Amino acid sequence: QPNGGAPGAERDGAGPRRSTESEVYDDGTNTFFWRAHTLTVLFILTCALGYVTLLEETPQDTAYNTKRGIVASILVFLCFGVTQAKDGPFSRPHPAYWRFWLCVSVVYELFLIFILFQTVQDGRQFMKYIDPHLGLPLPERDYGGNCLIYDPGNGTDPFHNIWDKLDGFVPAHFFGWYLKTLMIRDWWMCMIISVMFEFLEYSLEHQLPNFSECWWDHWIMDVILCNGLGIYCGMKTLSWLSLKTYKWQGLWNIPTYKGKMKRIVFQFTPYSWVKFEWKPASSLRRWLAVCGIIFVFLLAELNTFYLKFVLWMPPEHYLVLLRLVFFVNVGGVAMREIYDFMDDPKFHKKLGQQAWLVAAITATEFLIVVKYDPYTLTLSLPFYITQCWILGIILVLTWTAWRFFIRDITLRYKEIRRQKQEHRHDKDKCLSNGDGHSALLDEPDGSKLRERKL
Repeated sequence: QPNGGAPGAERDGAGPRRSTESEVYDDGTNTFFWRAHTLTVLFILTCALGYVTLLEETPQDTAYNTKRGIVASILVFLCFGVTQAKDGPFSRPHPAYWRFWLCVSVVYELFLIFILFQTVQDGRQFMKYIDPHLGLPLPERDYGGNCLIYDPGNGTDPFHNIWDKLDGFVPAHFFGWYLKTLMIRDWWMCMIISVMFEFLEYSLEHQLPNFSECWWDHWIMDVILCNGLGIYCGMKTLSWLSLKTYKWQGLWNIPTYKGKMKRIVFQFTPYSWVKFEWKPASSLRRWLAVCGIIFVFLLAELNTFYLKFVLWMPPEHYLVLLRLVFFVNVGGVAMREIYDFMDDPKFHKKLGQQAWLVAAITATEFLIVVKYDPYTLTLSLPFYITQCWILGIILVLTWTAWRFFIRDITLRYKEIRRQKQEHRHDKDKCLSNGDGHSALLDEPDGSKLRERKL
C-alpha cells in the first residue's frame, strides 16, 4: 500500500524538503490511539502466559503441544516487535501495523531457512504439520491446448475457450497489478515488468506446464485487460493521492460527526505523499538500481509458481494467498525504502530494514527451489529462446555502455573541442583588432611570447 512517511521521516536530518513531497499540516494531537502501550501489552501477555501455566491443563498430545508452543513463541515475538521494533517510513493507519509486518517478515524468513536446511522429502512432508492435505504431488494445469477464440466445432458454446480461462486468477491479476502500481508509482516500470513476465512465461513453459498459455491469454487477457487495467486504475489513484490535501486534525478536535467519520476513513490513506521519480538514465548507479528492482520483482513473481510446484501446494491453497497478502503489505514499504536509499545523496546510507528482508526472502525462496528441484531448473531452454535472450542481453549491455560511457566521453570531447574553438576565435578577433598584448596575456605561455614581441 502506498502510504506516506511518518511525521518528520521525509526530512532525514536538516536536508531540504523534497520538491516531490506534498505539504502536510498536522495539529500534533497525541491521542491514546498513537501511544505505544508497552506496559499494557506486557501485562496482557504475562496474564495470558500465567493462565496457560497455572489454570489450563496441559494436553498429553506431543504433536499438539509442539504446534501450540511454536505458535505461542511466534506470538510473543510479534508482541515484542509491534511495541519495540524500529519504525519504518510509513505511519498510516498506525506505525504498529507496519512493525507487525516487519516482524512477520522475520518469522517468514526463519521459516524459509528451516525449510532450506531439510532434505527434499522431509521438507515436503513438514508441510503436513501446517495442513494435513499437503505433502502430496499435484498435477499441473495446462492453460494452452485449443487456442481458438471462436470454436465452430462446439455448437453449444463456441466461446468455451474464453470461459475456461476466466477463473479466479483474472481478478487476482487485476488487483495484483493495481497494488504493484501503488508500490512502484511509475507507469513505464510497471509495463516493463508486466511484459517481461509474459516473455518469461514463454521461455519457461517447458519447465512448468501452467506457464503454457494461448497467445491471446498472454497479451490480450493478461497484459492489456488485467494488467493494463490494473496499472491504469493504479495511476489514477496515484494522481489523486498526489493532489490530495494532507491536513490532519485530532479526532476530538473535529466538531461534526461527519468530519469525525471522514477523519477515520482518511486514517487509512497516506500521512504524506512523495512522488517517485526513478530517472533510470540519469546515472549509472540509478540505472543499475532500477534494473535490480525489476530483476527482484520478476524473481519474486517466478518464486510464486516454482515454490508451489516444488513444495506440492495447489494454486488455490490459502498459504499461496497468504504469501501474496504478505508481499502486498511489505512490498510498499520496501519500495519506499529503496527509493529513499537511491534518492539520498549520501552513497553509504544503509538500506532500509524491510527492503533488506524482502531481498533476503526472495533469495531464500529461490534457493529452496534450486535445492528441491534442480532437474526442472536445469532443463535447457529451446534454441530460439536462448537466442532471443542473448540478443536482448547484448542490446541492454550495448545501450548501457553507450549511454554511460561512450556517450559521456563523446560529449566531453565535443565540449572541450567547442571551448577550444571559441577560445581560438576570441584570440584571432583580438589580434585582428590590434590588441595582441591582451590576448597573449590570456595564454598559458603568454609571458614568453610577450618578451619575444618586445
